[in-house]
Amino acid sequence: MALILASCSSVSVVVDQNKSTDFSKYKTYSFLGWQNHSDKDLSVEDKGYLRDAFTKEFERRGLQKVNSGGDMQISLYIVLSVETAVSGYNDYVGGHGSYYHYHRGYATGNMNNTYTQREKEVGTLIMNVYDRESKDQIWQAIATSAVQTNPAKRERSIPAKVKNLMSYFPVKPK
Repeated sequence: MALILASCSSVSVVVDQNKSTDFSKYKTYSFLGWQNHSDKDLSVEDKGYLRDAFTKEFERRGLQKVNSGGDMQISLYIVLSVETAVSGYNDYVGGHGSYYHYHRGYATGNMNNTYTQREKEVGTLIMNVYDRESKDQIWQAIATSAVQTNPAKRERSIPAKVKNLMSYFPVKPK
């Protein structure tokens, strides 16, 4: 959920669920907030985009938001990191070669190797869902994607990323 994630990059989502949980019993939800103040790297606008996107997705599933004490309690945690992307290209052209069973082969021609390296910021959003009464974790999603650096594009990409993450939620849209 670093769903301040790039609109052109894919989101990788991994989920875990308590298989014995009956999700049809949940009618309300509330947010516990950002864990360990992990939202410090998010702008006020990004927090709003995330809040609105989650609210919309839960409403699509018939769940009502309450300020506190919801049947389901949701915590969010975001981690930003930098990864190095490496790519290479070889444009071998020309010549012919041969290979003999007991002899070394040969090749002729030109070969140019190109190697590039760039850093990209990656965001990971961890969403934990707890049962209010038992305090047990009933569902978790971890979404990872490249961070969208253009603020104007995040307004569109954040809802798309949240929708992607929520497509794995056990309660489907109505």
